[in-house]
Amino acid sequence: MSRVCELTGKKAMVGNNVSHAMNRTKRKFNANLIKKRFFLPEEDKWVTLKVSTSALKTINKIGISAMLKDARSNGFYK
Repeated sequence: MSRVCELTGKKAMVGNNVSHAMNRTKRKFNANLIKKRFFLPEEDKWVTLKVSTSALKTINKIGISAMLKDARSNGFYK
């Protein structure tokens, strides 16, 4: 399974490790993802999603139903 947030689409970024001598080597900045179960009261079922921690904060603020609606309109969640 890929390292992509299922609600926001966040994924790994590419950058450089920079040593003290300014040597640069490629590295990845992975998204901070958590596998979490959510209960959808409208559908009366549990859903397991791989979400970023920033998406989790947004879910706590606006709710899972509103977050899923936004994700579907942006094309991230089917």
